[in-house]
This record gives sequence, C-alpha cells and structure tokens, in this order.
Amino acid sequence: MKIVVSFKVVPDDQDIQIAGDGSLDYSKAHQVVSSYDLNAIEAAAQLAASNDASLVGMSVGKAAIDDSKLKKNVLARGVDELFMTADDACADMDAYSTASALASLLTKIDSYDLIICGDGSADNYAQQVDVQLAAKLDLPVVSSVTRLSVENGVLKAERTLEDVVEVVRVALPAVVSVTPDAALPRIPGMKDIVSAGKKPSDVSAAVAAYTSGIEVLDCRAPKQAERRGEIIDLSEDGAVARFAAAIKAAQ
Repeated sequence: MKIVVSFKVVPDDQDIQIAGDGSLDYSKAHQVVSSYDLNAIEAAAQLAASNDASLVGMSVGKAAIDDSKLKKNVLARGVDELFMTADDACADMDAYSTASALASLLTKIDSYDLIICGDGSADNYAQQVDVQLAAKLDLPVVSSVTRLSVENGVLKAERTLEDVVEVVRVALPAVVSVTPDAALPRIPGMKDIVSAGKKPSDVSAAVAAYTSGIEVLDCRAPKQAERRGEIIDLSEDGAVARFAAAIKAAQ
C-alpha cells in the first residue's frame, strides 16, 4: 500500500511585516510547511505505520521551497520519499492551478492507494485543493476527516460535524482531507533528522505554465481599531451592566 500526502509551503506568518499602508512584506519570511499540513503529514504517517505502507510527500510552489532544511523537516516526520515541483511559475497559484500542478506531479509516482491533504492552508485557507485534485483524478473525495483507517482495501473515515459524527466508507484509491484534530504533529528526534538526509527526494521544474483563475487585486492587513482605554471597576454598583454594554457596543 502506498499513501501520498500533499503539503503546502507558506511564508512563516511570524516573519511577515506590515507596512504603514497595510501592505504585507514577505521578503524576510522563512518558508515553512503550513501548520494544517503538519497535522496531515502526521495523520498520514500514523496510517502508513499501522498498515505497513510507504508514505510519499509531494508539494508544488515557487523555487524557494527547494530548501534542504525544509525537505529534511518533512522527511523526518515519517515520510519515506519526497516529490516537489519548485518553480517560480508555481508562485501565487489558486486552488485550481495547484490541483493541476499536483496532478502532473503525481505522474512521477508509480502508483498510490490514498492521497491525504490538509483541510486548508495557513495562507489562503480556500479548502478547495482536495476536491479539485479528486475531480482531476476522477477519484472519490472525503473532506473534514477527523479519524481514518483502512480495512480490507476500504477507507473508513470519521467526519466530526456540528451535531453528529459521520462514518464514511469508500473504496480505494481516494482523496481525503483531514482536520487538525486528526493527529498532533510529532517533534522529530535527532535520529529522525539524521536519517531524513538519506531519504530520496525528487525536485523538478514545472512541466507547464499554470494559470490561476482568480485575480488578486490587493491584499492588506485590516486596520486596527482604536482602543478606548476605559477601565471599569467591577466592585462599583452597576459596573457589570456598564461592562456588558461596552462589550456589546464594541461588536
């Protein structure tokens, strides 16, 4: 059995700087794996370990994602092999173009039984790559999965919804997206990090020009609301009512 886990590399939000006009400066931001996809990698690694399966990681993005430290970080999390398309032609892609690039990258992988994605990315959180990829591959897709297992070639997926836990069974191959509740990302040990450097990775340029269907006109940080700086002494008569009224007025 072979499992493929897809992940996105994004700028570290702690390094993003905001200019006076609200524009975002990514020039000093390190490239990191999206936090949602760290959960997906761990869920995939646990599933692979419990089914004696191999785990392949894949990602597409701009040339900067071809970073040795980043690749080693992924391979140290239970991933056996890594495939990446690192090309500036893949920068700022929308969900549709990302799915197209991932589908092209999948042709390098001999066969696969299951593709696991995070349920969104830390930058855009469009929640569309899984369904777009499944449509391109003509495979069934299950989203918002909180627990998954494989029994006799059939995927059993639990979806925790607002008022019910839904259990879905689907024949493989299939595509699933998992929520952060699916697994807690591990902290790789020194042995994992050292062995990660010996694992195979395939990094190539884009095989085609991927055109986004969405045009971003502007992206700015929201203006911060001015603070009133009002202090209410809750020991005073009527203070709780004034406090509640102030909260309501600020909403």
